[in-house]
Amino acid sequence: MGLRSAVFYAALALSANAALADTAGLKALATGDMAKLVFAEAPMPLPDLPLTDASGAAHRLSQYRGKYVVLNFWATWCGPCRREMPTLDRLQAELGGAKLAVVPVATLRNTVAGVERFYKQVKVTDLPIRLDPESALARHLGLYGLPVTLILNPEGAEIARLTGEADWNSDSAKAILKALIAGG
Repeated sequence: MGLRSAVFYAALALSANAALADTAGLKALATGDMAKLVFAEAPMPLPDLPLTDASGAAHRLSQYRGKYVVLNFWATWCGPCRREMPTLDRLQAELGGAKLAVVPVATLRNTVAGVERFYKQVKVTDLPIRLDPESALARHLGLYGLPVTLILNPEGAEIARLTGEADWNSDSAKAILKALIAGG
């Protein structure tokens, strides 16, 4: 293969990776449960409302700036959440790090003890405890059912939303997130 061919194929590969970062490219990766993922027409900023951890300390979404965030709203009494949470835990274990964080937010009337018990029952080991005890963030986002998962870009704006249970450790979910990370 000549130098021209190598340059052509390298350029083609780069443009293919850039195409994945657009919504059409991401939608093509959305199969199975991820077919329910709705991409925003434009990034939607979120308020930087406080969430609390197991000790009661405040945390804000702005602490995750620079990373893609899989922001999951759930509750201990939610059956679909019980099935979904281990997939989020495995996603965090596999892809979480410098470029991606999975942040579960227990909303409504969830106690720290209840969340800890829930995590132990479903064997969640890699996710933080975050609570939205007054449901301020959930209400602001117009969330009425659970679970709901948002994908935030590194600037902290919502770029996609999935309502209902999903397998976040599926090949499709990981392909979408890997494409976002590679493009961003």
